[in-house]
Amino acid sequence: MAIIQWFPGHMAKALRQVKENLKSVDIVLELVDARLPESSRNPQLAEVLQDKPSIIVLTKMDLADPAETKRWINYYESMGQPAIAVNSNSGNLKIIEKKIKEILADKLQSRKEKGIQNQKLRAMCIGIPNVGKSTLLNHLVKKNVAQTGNRPGVTKAQQWLKAGKDLQLLDTPGILWPKFEDPLVGKKLALTGAIKDTLYAKDDVALYAVEHFIHTNPDTLAQRYRLTQSELEDTTVETLLAITRNMGFKEDYDRASERLIFEIRKGKLGRYTLDKPPVDASPEN
Repeated sequence: MAIIQWFPGHMAKALRQVKENLKSVDIVLELVDARLPESSRNPQLAEVLQDKPSIIVLTKMDLADPAETKRWINYYESMGQPAIAVNSNSGNLKIIEKKIKEILADKLQSRKEKGIQNQKLRAMCIGIPNVGKSTLLNHLVKKNVAQTGNRPGVTKAQQWLKAGKDLQLLDTPGILWPKFEDPLVGKKLALTGAIKDTLYAKDDVALYAVEHFIHTNPDTLAQRYRLTQSELEDTTVETLLAITRNMGFKEDYDRASERLIFEIRKGKLGRYTLDKPPVDASPEN
């Protein structure tokens, strides 16, 4: 897949600033997209965080398969990595605060014993572009203080935000890493909107999407694009060509690919999760 590898100057700068600010925060909220929890984790950020306490926050849970989200949370928790899932459009501050205080219980007890009162906890929010970070932060602070947009690279600078009476949040720009070692990761990121739409081949991503939905939700795909059973069972290319014709685009494969990608992002094919957790990460009964 021909995704252009890129690492804009503001991303390199943001990574340096994350390193510099780590010492001034108590905990890190690592935001990932619930539709692709592992693929939306920046490996460079993991290296920078080292032993700093952190919570993986699966955003956009309302767009992801709920059973898979539960499996991912169970998996992370079983690995000793605290994790929670939130709807970015109605983020629940109490859930996040409770998790932070649970993880920092020893630190809070130490402060109490030293007579330190009313000192706010400080959390840094990090993640890749378009993971729903700014939208979630606006709900947590109950103001439109973080610029939002359904495209990567909206947040350009770091800023401190007040969330409730006990918490301060440091918003940071989305940071991608310079090269995707696995082309499949690039396709997943492109499909969900983490990469600018000018930087990848639409048909490559659309073909991946068709293959995914044929295997995970063929009925919805067939119903949405009026596909016959034989068209579903055809090669992925032929299936996408059938979708193109049924959309009324004749042979305009590229235009249909772009439309398909945008419709999937908008949830027209329902909730979906592109990353599968290890098989033993079953939801708790």
